[in-house]
Amino acid sequence: MRIPESELIINGDGSAFHIHIRPEQLADNVILVGDPGRVAMVKSYFSSIEAEGNSREFFWATGLYNGKRITVLSTGIGTDNIDIVMTELDALANVDFQTREVLPEHRTLDILRIGTCGAIQPEIPLGAFILSHISIGCDGLLNWYADRDRIALPDFEEAFKAHVHWNKHLPDPYFVRAGEKMIRKFEDCTVKGMTISASGFYGPQGRVVRQGLAMPDMLEDFESFEFGGYKITNFEMEGSALAGMSAQLGHNAATVCCAIAHRYLKDANTDYKPRVAELVELALNKLTE
Repeated sequence: MRIPESELIINGDGSAFHIHIRPEQLADNVILVGDPGRVAMVKSYFSSIEAEGNSREFFWATGLYNGKRITVLSTGIGTDNIDIVMTELDALANVDFQTREVLPEHRTLDILRIGTCGAIQPEIPLGAFILSHISIGCDGLLNWYADRDRIALPDFEEAFKAHVHWNKHLPDPYFVRAGEKMIRKFEDCTVKGMTISASGFYGPQGRVVRQGLAMPDMLEDFESFEFGGYKITNFEMEGSALAGMSAQLGHNAATVCCAIAHRYLKDANTDYKPRVAELVELALNKLTE
C-alpha cells in the first residue's frame, strides 16, 4: 500500500519532514536525547562524523564509535515529540521514500534514550543511573493507537489506578516494558526502574507553585505503590511513548536516566553535567559491544 503525501511528508531533499534525516543517514543504533545541546556532547565521542543537521529542536549527527555507526538525535521535551521522532525514524528504516511503499523486510533499530530524572524512592542516590524496565505513560499518547493492549500490562494498570485513586479526568495510564535486548545490555550497571513518564514538569510530577493538584497525595501514593516486584523509581517525560511505540513498531528501545533531583529527599544537583557525560560514555560502550 502506498502511503499518501499527507500522511508521511517527505522534504524536497528526501528527508523526513521534522527531523530532516534521509534514510541512508540513519544508523541501526540510535541515541535519543531531550536537550539539543546534548547532541554535541554525544558526538564529541565519535571518531568521525558522517553527516549532521538540524531543524527546530531536532539536532542530529551520525558517526562512528568503536567502529560502529551511531545516530544521535535530540527530541525536545515531551511524549508528543517522541510521537514525531519514532514515527519518522521507523519510516526512515521501513518505508521506501521513493515509492512510499513499506519495505518487504523489516529493519529493527536499537534505540536508547539518555535523559535526566527525579528519583522517588529514598534508597536511590542522586546521580544513580536508572534503566526503565517498565515505563508508565500518564500522557495518553499510546491510547490513540490501535492494539494498545497488545503490548501493555493491564494487571499493573488496574492495580496502579486503584492504589493511587486515579482521577477520572486524566487519561488512562499505560504500562509498557522496555526491549529485552536493551535490558540485557544495561541491567548490570543500572538501577532496575519502573518510571513515570509525566505529561508536564510541574503539576503532572506533583510540583506545586501556584496551582493545586488534582491528586494532592500523588507523590506519596506513587512512592508506596508496589506490584509484581516493582516499585516506582523515578519521574521523567518521554520514556513511555518510546517504549510503547517501539514495541508496536518492532524496535528495541529503552530509557536510561541520571537522577539529578530527589523528590523524596527534597534535594537536587544542578551540577549534573559531568555525571551525565559518564552515562553517555557508558551507553556508547554498551551499545557498541
